[in-house]
Amino acid sequence: MLAVVVGGFFGDEGKGKICAYLSLADKVKVSVRTGSVNAGHTVVYKGREYKLRIIPSAFVNKEARLLIAPGANLRLDVFFSELKELECFNIKNRVGIDQHCSIIERRHVEEEMASEHLTKKIGSTRQGVGAAVRDRVMRVARLAKDIEELKEFITDVPSEIQKALSRGDNVLIEGTQGTFLSLYHGTYPYVTSRDTTASGVCSEAGIGPKDVDEVVIVFKSYVTRVGAGPLEGELPLEEARRRGLLEYGTVTGRPRRVAPFNFELAKRAVLLNSATQIALTRVDSLEPSCRGIREYSKLPKSIKEFIEKIEDYLKIPVSIISTGPEVEHTIDRRKDLGLLR
Repeated sequence: MLAVVVGGFFGDEGKGKICAYLSLADKVKVSVRTGSVNAGHTVVYKGREYKLRIIPSAFVNKEARLLIAPGANLRLDVFFSELKELECFNIKNRVGIDQHCSIIERRHVEEEMASEHLTKKIGSTRQGVGAAVRDRVMRVARLAKDIEELKEFITDVPSEIQKALSRGDNVLIEGTQGTFLSLYHGTYPYVTSRDTTASGVCSEAGIGPKDVDEVVIVFKSYVTRVGAGPLEGELPLEEARRRGLLEYGTVTGRPRRVAPFNFELAKRAVLLNSATQIALTRVDSLEPSCRGIREYSKLPKSIKEFIEKIEDYLKIPVSIISTGPEVEHTIDRRKDLGLLR
């Protein structure tokens, strides 16, 4: 089975936690990270927090092969830093980088930091991704296969995916950012430098649409975004703080802007991604008594009603519910809903 995980809003939905959970629950054998280092995924596992920007969140599953997609953009300093941080998970012997993955160089970072348009108007993360993508489009980018330090990690990611599928293994494709940061479908110009929908994620990984079995769209129980751009129903900073909804970006450290769950945006995201099921996160922020619950029947009535409203409006099931930061703080309804293959 091949599952694709995508963000339903503006990123920061909790995809890292969901991917880590799925990698363990589904005994994933191959996990592929798309996107780039401007997207941070946080995983809390066995009491320790890990903040990742390029290694797949499936690292918690020590049986999983961890791959970086041909369409991804890699920064050497970030990659080697994460290798060192995750040393106890035997990452070095499990990670592979596609030969066509492009490289973000220091000059790309410096160029973005010098751009007032990107840093002040758009709210860029200043990680050099846009400049690197531009060089790739202009056919002057360096690729992973050109970098001596990466020689031992170079592989053919699409071929590895197909071999795993032919063996009957479970494969996970880890999308990054969120639907409405898509260069094509988002709130342009306040978007990122790539397509963040399931179609774009599959293209980056090197898989065709007929290989996809499930598209898991991750929605947070409220909407957040970092940087500039429209945010319907945005709450004042102090109101977000009062409600316990104030967060900070994994990569930038900037406070996230907050708004209530947007049903119309969610409906549009389901349409754009051909989503088959929903992973809903941060219900414990709406209702702290949910923290750590692992059985649907034990959720408070207000949260069950919220979930039912989402399902009624979006017409697909809420199959996974995150009730806390730890990977194990998860309610998995897939068996009860008849979604497990």
